Amino acid sequence: MTTEAIHGERRWSAPSVEHDRGDIFSTTPDKVDVDKNVLATFFITCDPRVTIDQAGVIIAAEQSVGTFTDVSTATDLSTKTAAKMYSYKYEDPSGSMKHSGWVKVAFPTFLLDMDNRGIPDLFTFVTGNWMGFTPIPNSKWIDFELPKDVLKLFKGPKFGTEGLREIVGTKKSRRPHVGITIKPKMGVTDQGAAQQFYDAAMGGVDTFKDDETYHNQWCSPLLDRVSKVYESLDKAKSEGAHPEGDYMYAPQVTVDSERSLEVADKMIAHGARGLMLNIMATWYPALRALAEDPSINVPIHLHRASHSALTRHPRHGISFKVVAALGRIAGGDMIHVGTARGKLGDATKFVEIPEVMDAIQRPMDHIKPMIGVSSGGLTPQNYHYSLDLMGLDIQLQNGGSVHGHPWGTKAGATAARQAVDAYMKKIPIDDYAKDHPELQAALQFFGQKYAVASAMTAVPELGKKESDYRHMFRSE
Repeated sequence: MTTEAIHGERRWSAPSVEHDRGDIFSTTPDKVDVDKNVLATFFITCDPRVTIDQAGVIIAAEQSVGTFTDVSTATDLSTKTAAKMYSYKYEDPSGSMKHSGWVKVAFPTFLLDMDNRGIPDLFTFVTGNWMGFTPIPNSKWIDFELPKDVLKLFKGPKFGTEGLREIVGTKKSRRPHVGITIKPKMGVTDQGAAQQFYDAAMGGVDTFKDDETYHNQWCSPLLDRVSKVYESLDKAKSEGAHPEGDYMYAPQVTVDSERSLEVADKMIAHGARGLMLNIMATWYPALRALAEDPSINVPIHLHRASHSALTRHPRHGISFKVVAALGRIAGGDMIHVGTARGKLGDATKFVEIPEVMDAIQRPMDHIKPMIGVSSGGLTPQNYHYSLDLMGLDIQLQNGGSVHGHPWGTKAGATAARQAVDAYMKKIPIDDYAKDHPELQAALQFFGQKYAVASAMTAVPELGKKESDYRHMFRSE
């Protein structure tokens, strides 16, 4: 490194690392080695004075070796270790508006220390400082690909789709699972929870879980609840319920990371055959610590409460596809993905949910696929929308539609199973209900609640109406 005189001043003559050096921080797709780079896709909206290809260069520079000006400390090594923007596509098909669209960036794996820092290192590099940059007011991380050398660092789900089917006893039937959640979500005693689940079990429910806010409450001590719930489920089993397989109740283990293993071990010692973790509250290191610990030999059910703070805005944040895929890599066995119809469903889900399901179920080397959990305002009348959209490797997670049945929880659970049976037999639900009184009562009581998505819930940028999506579903 040398210095040279410029207009009487001295300046370092060093390799450039300025943000705008497209010759350093950009390349073409054919020159990207997929085995040596983490590939990330972003949707960005820039200041109109900045084009997305320029913004892509800024992203690659900022998240590797670049900064806003040349620095005297740069060396030849700096330019050799640069991340690179390798592809971009304008949102405007005409190309006349060049400040919004999709950008792909390759991050060399030798920049990362995922052996020691894992997924936190991935976030530090991929989202880093640049998502707060003034010239890029909106940015959303929408996809990623990990090379095999990075993927092999992770063990993924211990059970996954097939392991859960083995437990529940549905490997042959391949029907969707029916789940139940405690309701109300707070203020239920441990004995009350046990009674709810006993009634649901006698009605045909497969899996059971706490609600996201229900943990170690004054009226329901966690370990007492685990013991009492499993006593009630074993009682139901002894009385002939669920002959095809075993029950899984997932009490919540969403606690401070340093206590998660201790709490999980105590829960398992008290009979727990599953655990529920809110991935958005504890993040991925806590999940990996549980999933990869030899003592944790039960499935992990991933809740996603608070995810919308990151994922809901169509132009900013992190897509739930990314959140879910990382949850799979980190070791979750199942994860909430939303509904096609329901209190968490709207027209945007018709596009989003299939992408999420693909991310958690497509082949990924040694990483097992996960079951998607459809939850939020489900009723027997709207099951088929989620099943059409998500396939059969899902869990239909019920709360109010079972406990709110006019004849009580057992009848509500029976109606839920009858709705699934109707779908599997390809019989219209109204016809099937004629000979199944519990289902008939549920259909009459809930009516069309959440069975019709409102066009007003569509995100304006999509420019779609609810009727534009009807072709995706079977006729009603």
